[in-house]
Amino acid sequence: MLLLCSLLGLLCSVLQAQDVSVSNRRTSNIGEDVTFSCTFSSTDPTVRVTQIMWMKGTAKLAVYNPQHGTYVEDPTHFQMVDQSENSATLKILRIRYTDEGEYLCEVTTFPGGNMKANTSMIVKATPQNSAEANTKVVAGDQEQVVATCNSVNGRPPARITWHATIPGNVSNNMVNNTDGTYTVVSQYLLTPTWTADGMPVTCIINYESTDYPIPLKLSVQYTPVVTIEGFDDNWHLHRNGVYLTCNGKGNPPPTSYIWKTADGSPLPASVRAKDNVLYVDEVDERVNRSFLCEVTNALGSRASRQDVLVREHAMQTQTNAGAIAGGVIGGILVLLLLAAIIFIVIKRGSLQSKKDRGTYNQKPRAFGTNKQSEQFTYQDDGELDKPLKGGVPMRDSGLSPSLGDEDYDEEEEEEERMKYKVLEDDEEEERFNEVGPMLQLRPHHPIDSYLDDDMESQTDGSIISRTAVYV
Repeated sequence: MLLLCSLLGLLCSVLQAQDVSVSNRRTSNIGEDVTFSCTFSSTDPTVRVTQIMWMKGTAKLAVYNPQHGTYVEDPTHFQMVDQSENSATLKILRIRYTDEGEYLCEVTTFPGGNMKANTSMIVKATPQNSAEANTKVVAGDQEQVVATCNSVNGRPPARITWHATIPGNVSNNMVNNTDGTYTVVSQYLLTPTWTADGMPVTCIINYESTDYPIPLKLSVQYTPVVTIEGFDDNWHLHRNGVYLTCNGKGNPPPTSYIWKTADGSPLPASVRAKDNVLYVDEVDERVNRSFLCEVTNALGSRASRQDVLVREHAMQTQTNAGAIAGGVIGGILVLLLLAAIIFIVIKRGSLQSKKDRGTYNQKPRAFGTNKQSEQFTYQDDGELDKPLKGGVPMRDSGLSPSLGDEDYDEEEEEEERMKYKVLEDDEEEERFNEVGPMLQLRPHHPIDSYLDDDMESQTDGSIISRTAVYV
């Protein structure tokens, strides 16, 4: 038992001092060569390596034995290189997609036994990208392929998108090649019109999170589109040096321009045609007609018509300077009108605000019991110099009024009997002349009637009666 325990302890110490190391995980492209190293290390000099073997899954790839040499399963694809007592390196030639996966290095030692270490490899393939516009597209009412984008022999497969200013449809197709790569083909389709010719589109190939844009210009063949310019509606008799220009646009480009009259008659002697220009040396009555320009390319011909009206006299046109001056004057008048409207609105608002501040109707106050209330009106600040219009009741003592005084109960009956009118008629105000204020004389009445006489406030704050009393 003691001997067995000693042997187990020795074996554990040997195992703890041994190690197998291999190359880290690799990423390689198809067709490249790659190597994986495997090294055994031990702190015990009595331990020796008897075999190093490389495997993929359960398949043996290569074996190295220090005594018997090297064995390789497929020498055209695998090699064992850099062998030594404690290491051996596996070399893979011209990597194929089937080489992707896990690799195992197993080291056999004596007396330590077998030890293993794992590594792996990812196989990729950079695709060949290309794009082109279809140059054989002819304008029509059927949907056609106008551009094609290709990502060939890539691993993993690429992703293709399109960016275009003209709307269309996309068709994608992916092929799994026999070598483990992928080919992605994307087509851009639309119903072609002549306006699509020359329009830009971009094929965007995304591979391994990186975009590879390929810009293109569409090519759409169409018969010529014809326009005529040069007639300014002011061709008058004896005018010189006018001409018409025929603009023909087509794909393929126009090859000929032919000038004709709309009624089929020969061109007037006063005009001459050269390529796409119809020159008129001097305008006369014979130019008063319709002209046709026919443009031809490889797909066909198309014509445009220009009606010419010859005037007897030149048409008076407003000069640019006059038009500009008129516009400036009109703009100034509009600004002045806006300024006047704004001024009137602001002025009216100011007057209304001042009016609202100057007049204030106080809540009616009752004098006595069961008597009609009197209205008091505050005057504007600008009317302080005018005589007061409101009559103010006074006590018999002649002191300032104190009708709201709660302590003045003994005079309540007399106050009920009193009634003071507020003057509303401006004709009854105090009048001044050279002699002085005029007093209004009234017949002699009982004393009670005098209590109803009108009172008037003076500018110094006093209040006097406007009626003379006979004693």
